[in-house]
This record gives sequence, C-alpha cells and structure tokens, in this order.
Amino acid sequence: MAAVVAAAAFGVQPAQAAIQPVAIIKSPAKARAMWLWSQAQPAAVVAWANKQGVKEIFAAVSWQPGKAEVARLQELRARTKAAGIRLSALGGDPSWATNPKDAVAWRQRVSALRLFDGVHLDVEPYLLANWTRDQASIATSFLSMLDQVRKAGPEPLEADVPFWLATIKVGTRNLAEEVMARVDAITVMSYRDSGSAVVGVGTDLLARAQAGRKPVRLAAETQPANDCSYCTFAGRSQAALQQQLTAIDAGAAGYSTYQGLAVHDYDSWSKIS
Repeated sequence: MAAVVAAAAFGVQPAQAAIQPVAIIKSPAKARAMWLWSQAQPAAVVAWANKQGVKEIFAAVSWQPGKAEVARLQELRARTKAAGIRLSALGGDPSWATNPKDAVAWRQRVSALRLFDGVHLDVEPYLLANWTRDQASIATSFLSMLDQVRKAGPEPLEADVPFWLATIKVGTRNLAEEVMARVDAITVMSYRDSGSAVVGVGTDLLARAQAGRKPVRLAAETQPANDCSYCTFAGRSQAALQQQLTAIDAGAAGYSTYQGLAVHDYDSWSKIS
C-alpha cells in the first residue's frame, strides 16, 4: 500500500524526452499481467490468469527461498508454461537502492532456479526515510543497483516505477531517462480509480517509452487504500472493473510500445465479485 500512496504523491507531467533503447521484451500485444505477492496455490492462480486473459505473472520470490517455496514455484512454472503464460520473478525492497549487493544476491539466486522468463523489480527508493534529504545520492545508488542487477543474470529486467519519475532530476537528465536506459521494460504504477485517470497520469511515461522504443505497461490497483481512495478500483464489481480496464487499453492503444495492463494484485483482484 505504500507504493499506492507514493505513486499518488505527485501530479506533475514533465516534458517528453527521448531515451536510448536497451532491448525489447517480446510479449503478447496488449496482454494482461498481474502481481502475485502471496503463496497462493498455483492451480488457482493459473486458472484465474487464464480466465482474465493474463499472459504474465510477476511471482514473488523471497530473499532465500526454502524447499517448500521452490516446490511451489516449480509447480507454478509448470502450470504457466502449459498455459502459455510468462513467469517473472518478483522481488525488491527500498533498502536495495542503497544496498546493491543484496539485490544482486537475490537476482543470482533467482537465476539459479532456472524457472523464470524475466525478473521484475519493485524497488522504490523514495520510500526510504532519508529520500528527501539525500535524494541525489540515493538516486545515483539506485541506478548503480539497476546496472549491477541487470548484469547478474540472463533474464530480461523490468522495473516498477511511479508515474512521476521524470520529475526527479539526476544531473542533466531525469530519473525516468536514466532508469529506462538500464532496464528492458517498465511498469508504471499509474494507480487511479478510473480508466481515463490511469491513462492520464501514465501519459508522460507512455510517451517517453515510445520515444525510446521501450516496452511499457500501465497498472491498476485493486487493493483497498483508505489513505488514497482515488488510487484504487477496490469496491467495484468485476463487471465495472473490466469496463475500466478495457478503457485503459483503449486509451493507451496509440502508443506503439504499450504492452498492456498489469493488475495489482492477484489476491485482491480475484476476490472481486
């Protein structure tokens, strides 16, 4: 929930800028994706994913997964592979921004499992207590962490980013440009409570990603957010939610590198009736 509040904190839409491309992740056009933070049963997760047209799952992998977790991930891999669904390892902590060794160690363990099509980082440095005071040094360390994590394994690297990322200056550039130069794709935490608003706050990074030929997803929140009621679709019916998700895809369809919508997350989304 901290990510929702942080993503809602700024509303400035900075000027567009070109970004140098790194690589293109090939995924089904305009496909759904979803976060899976819990240890839900693989059969139920994949059944839900199939029902909702999800073609990629970001599955959380703990710092040092034990035998039971590895077995569950192996089952999830087998089921997603049979269903034609990409499986990415999900992990991250704000502290990784200033502790790259921890991020690299996690990435290396993930790659050693040989279960994943990609790595999906959720490292939000702006949640650190000293972000406001030490923003420049933290941002620089965060970018160094991305460089190191990208080199630590063969799978494509995707990162969650807030929609206001370009408002943060790093030298003569901004953090959006620098992040996109280091990852293979981004997912924009464009959390709002209507399809038009999701696209609206995501427009800047959609445009920047298109300019740099960088795959980009928008994201929708389904968890309750008492401190940010306009940041989530919680409380909607499944039918009403689907209307909004369809509107997001339609609103972003004009951006050539738009890869579709990611929904946060499986546990809350699957409980909506």
